[in-house]
Amino acid sequence: MASHTASHLAPGTAAATATTTAPSTATSAATTTAPSTQTLTVGFDLDMTLIDSRPGIKAAYEELSARTGTPIDAELAITRLGPPLEQELAHWFPDERIEEMGDLYRELYPEFAIAPTLAMPGAREAMAAVRRAGGRAIVVTAKHEPNAKLHLSHLGIEADAVIGWLWAEAKAEALREYGASVYVGDHTGDVRGARTAEALSVAVATGPCAAEELREAGADVVLDDLTAFPAWLEAHTAA
Repeated sequence: MASHTASHLAPGTAAATATTTAPSTATSAATTTAPSTQTLTVGFDLDMTLIDSRPGIKAAYEELSARTGTPIDAELAITRLGPPLEQELAHWFPDERIEEMGDLYRELYPEFAIAPTLAMPGAREAMAAVRRAGGRAIVVTAKHEPNAKLHLSHLGIEADAVIGWLWAEAKAEALREYGASVYVGDHTGDVRGARTAEALSVAVATGPCAAEELREAGADVVLDDLTAFPAWLEAHTAA
């Protein structure tokens, strides 16, 4: 989800202090050189698609609230994962403090959000299925890129590339650059990104958006969760 809110959010286990701007529709540089061949490339969203970041994000919001003395309903915030962090912070802080609070949140994130976060059921198997098909698995997320990499490293989920700071339609920039023909996500914003990139939109109903909402947004395929993805991919590549 989308992610989160930060759907927000280096490599390794060391904490990294972030000072970069939040995800938007601006161009994001890819972390590695994009492939030039027509190899199957499947993109995955991060929050609530590959990882269940709700426990970690909740802990990060609670720490942000404690540090600033500003009440934040962390339980409510984690029901809205997907859009950029600043959209959620706007519920709790005045406009003039959002940039500052975003920087502080991202600074706190490695210490408080990485360890409690879990892999979603089927996440590792979905990535492995892409590689069995001879393809590349990339992660395209709205999250602060260094924190996205920390999550994947901590959980042992290997991606061929990780591209952060892109939300909704802006995700198409990375999907096009890497030649992704499929994009998997849990949010209607992910559906919009896939459609903008003219990639097949495979939605998983594991985030804040219900299956019917994802279908109405234009998803080509809706799965209950990633455990169904390997069988779908096998059928898709055999067609």
